[in-house]
Amino acid sequence: MKHIDLSGCGTALITPFKGGEVDYDAFASLVDRQVAAGIDVLVPLGTTGETPCLEDDERIKVLQVAKEHSNGLPIVVGGGTNSLQHTIRSMQMLQPHGVDAFLIVVPYYNKPTQEGQYQYFKAVAESTDKPIVLYNVPGRTGVNMTAETALRLAEIDNVVAIKEASGNKEQIMEILRNAPEGFQVLSGNDDDTLWMMENGGAGIISVASNVAPELLAEFVGAIRKYEWEKARELEARLTPLFVNCFVESNPIPAKAAMAAMGLIENELRLPLVPAQQKTYDLMAATVRNLGLL
Repeated sequence: MKHIDLSGCGTALITPFKGGEVDYDAFASLVDRQVAAGIDVLVPLGTTGETPCLEDDERIKVLQVAKEHSNGLPIVVGGGTNSLQHTIRSMQMLQPHGVDAFLIVVPYYNKPTQEGQYQYFKAVAESTDKPIVLYNVPGRTGVNMTAETALRLAEIDNVVAIKEASGNKEQIMEILRNAPEGFQVLSGNDDDTLWMMENGGAGIISVASNVAPELLAEFVGAIRKYEWEKARELEARLTPLFVNCFVESNPIPAKAAMAAMGLIENELRLPLVPAQQKTYDLMAATVRNLGLL
């Protein structure tokens, strides 16, 4: 299996819509913006991309556009569902179109046990020769992946990383302390980035970098260079963005900010709806304070 380095700042890309359809031109421009800003990894078709509301042909086209505009950056593609068979079919459908690794979420709604999670991810990993990134986000899935299960899965050859968004510091530290060599731990929460990377984390898969890619790339770059004073200054500057991106369900606030900046239409697919006016105003003020508006 080809080694893949997912360190640095990755962006969990939004999917722009216009008139009910995917706005592929806007998406291409967004990817170009990420590349120009110095982002390290592109992550289309994740939660932030409203992927459960995309049709198969739309998912393929989004991936193709991301690949075409990636300038060679690694592309980690969301491929997980809550059914093993459906996940494998999804991966097989997407794999020919520019996948460097798959981001696979802990199955949601079903509430699998730890053994169920292990057997599921083991079967997923065995179904492909592509690297697998585990995604633990209990706030979305309703169930947590324990450190013990994550470390057990980390022993599988092509399970190469975990995106940890549990917010459970003790659990994350256990993974960081005991992960096998080469297994990368990525923050799934922007506001956990600094302490996780200080303790051995490899980077972040970010929501906020949709809005402010240059600042996020600079922030993560400062951490990687051990420029702690600069990193803490940037963290303080970026914290309002980190927090405000979640005042409503992601990606509602991020899309509001990007619409205020003129990058996209402020449009989502049901069951998500555009931001309330107070959220739109908050996000406009947030990007204005960052000098982006």
